[in-house]
Amino acid sequence: MSSKLVIDPVTRIEGHAKISLFLDDAGKVEDAHFHVVEFRGFEKFCEGRPMWEMAGITSRICGICPVSHLLASAKTGDKILAVRVPIAGEKLRRMMNLGQILQSHALSFFHLSSPDFLLGWDSDPGQRNVFGLMAANPDLARAGIRLRQFGQTVIELLGARKIHAAWPVPGGVRYPLSDEGKAWIQDRLPESRATILSAIELFESWLDAHPVEVDVFGKFPSLFMSLVGDDGRWEHYGGHLRIIDSEGQIVADRLSEDDYQSFIGEAVEPWSYLKFPYYKPLGYPDGVYRVGPLARLNICDFIGTPEADRALERFRQRAGGRVATSSFFYHYARLIEILACVEAIEQLVNDPDVQSPRVRAEAGINELNGVGVSEAPRGTLFHHYQVDENGLIQSVNLIIATGQNNLAMNRTIKQIAQHYVEGSSDGSIPEGILNRVEAGIRAFDPCLSCSTHAVGQMPLKLDVFNADRVLIQTLERSS
Repeated sequence: MSSKLVIDPVTRIEGHAKISLFLDDAGKVEDAHFHVVEFRGFEKFCEGRPMWEMAGITSRICGICPVSHLLASAKTGDKILAVRVPIAGEKLRRMMNLGQILQSHALSFFHLSSPDFLLGWDSDPGQRNVFGLMAANPDLARAGIRLRQFGQTVIELLGARKIHAAWPVPGGVRYPLSDEGKAWIQDRLPESRATILSAIELFESWLDAHPVEVDVFGKFPSLFMSLVGDDGRWEHYGGHLRIIDSEGQIVADRLSEDDYQSFIGEAVEPWSYLKFPYYKPLGYPDGVYRVGPLARLNICDFIGTPEADRALERFRQRAGGRVATSSFFYHYARLIEILACVEAIEQLVNDPDVQSPRVRAEAGINELNGVGVSEAPRGTLFHHYQVDENGLIQSVNLIIATGQNNLAMNRTIKQIAQHYVEGSSDGSIPEGILNRVEAGIRAFDPCLSCSTHAVGQMPLKLDVFNADRVLIQTLERSS
């Protein structure tokens, strides 16, 4: 007989998800599926729209990372216009992306994941959220909120809005940073740096006391892909694509986003609307690769700012080498990237180019096909547009970071479930175990609204099947 357990609050991920655990005859986990079960179809309803509108339209895919789509779309527009963005326009785009990565990472760590670390996996689910964190550690919660506010305000000072700021456009950006904006950013930098340095120290102490999570929350060999600078520097906007293996060996380098279809395949499964991208030369599903903060830190030789480079060195020491293969280290990588963003914003805000009026190149339709790539907080983001002679969109393909992590997410929850879930006659599973399985997904900070274009507030649901694939229990978080 199936049973149902309702757990509150709403799952701390963005979108609608469901996990199925399949048990063998001994009650052990044989397989695990991460289902994404809704669809909105942005690619299709963009057809027929003018290319010039795409940055503003595609930013509406997500309210958490709209800047990521703005920039990927604007870079695709650059290709179609066949223009070179002025240096001031590029630096301003970079500053907005740094604000985007910072605010999104701060949301992931302080609001969505830190309640697990600081309140405990098995703590009361009614308190295991940002409000419980506020009660238990108000100073940390307040600091996390203000850190995210810093990133959001950087975006607002550049684009006039915190969300859907249609300021990056094909050819550059609309206008430079104001004197008032520059002064505000300079004033808030010291506080933001102090907050993230404290958070990194706190998390490093937590890691030292919890080695099991590092070993079982998605620790397995895979490929990693991200942008990287020509000199090996950490990159989030330019550079070129690189793929490495779990030993740190370069598998493919200096890849162009224009040729993405030659090295990225997109598989589908009947039980999820989230596609399964894979590295084509290895085939599906062997070509599993990971993107995002973990991949970026694994791939780069250095970050290029002093405090973040020192943190990267400690990161690699704890990982036991150049490459961290545990998905749990996504949290650690996010914190280091926040620090890198703070330091990089400080460098840019003091650069005279960000107040130059030469921020945009003007042109008409010169190419009928364009691919843009940028690093979103969750990983590498591709926009591919085909247009007609008038610039009207004929077709769109979006390859989202969360989708590229799909194979790895499924492997992660399977590993966690196999470690924690024990067979029992009635198939019951304590809530704290559900939380650990769910936390394997949270490590990737998935944005299901981006990857499947979901709408609405949805719960996470976990189904447990016996060896005959008969449903024996459902655990669900209410919406």
